[in-house]
Amino acid sequence: MRAVRITVAALAASLALTACGGGGSDDSDPKPRAGGACAVGDVRVEAGPANAAPAAGDTGNLPVTVTNNGPECTLKGFPGIELRTADTAAAVAPDPAAKATTLTLAEGASTSVTLTYVRGEAGTGSLDVKTLRFTLPGASESQDFPWSYGPVAGTADAPEASLTAFQQTGD
Repeated sequence: MRAVRITVAALAASLALTACGGGGSDDSDPKPRAGGACAVGDVRVEAGPANAAPAAGDTGNLPVTVTNNGPECTLKGFPGIELRTADTAAAVAPDPAAKATTLTLAEGASTSVTLTYVRGEAGTGSLDVKTLRFTLPGASESQDFPWSYGPVAGTADAPEASLTAFQQTGD
């Protein structure tokens, strides 16, 4: 009889731990839970096609689209975008008029941001951009895209570029 009480008590303790998230959960699963932050491994990111600035002083726009291929997830705030040269990186700030958003993406849904930049003149202190680096809000993993739209006006500390907020594009 005593063995039955210990077994029942052990079973009750085990069930209590499982209900509280301890003992029976698998915390090694890297996939986000439904509604959690979007993760690089669960989304497809595409840069372009661009409305490129044809000459120095002109403005160009490059859309960056994020499509959710995993469980429902959330994007909160602005992504990170850097314009990278051979030896430096220039962080692109949000447009002053842009408001940070929180957007929930169902599986298959897409959203985009637009990078607006001013084309610089080659050899005059403009940024000779080689790569655009994109990072999801709150994430540390990034994805690089080749830059073929000419130099960007400004400096590494102050590139003449800005970013819009996420906008739902379709599901």
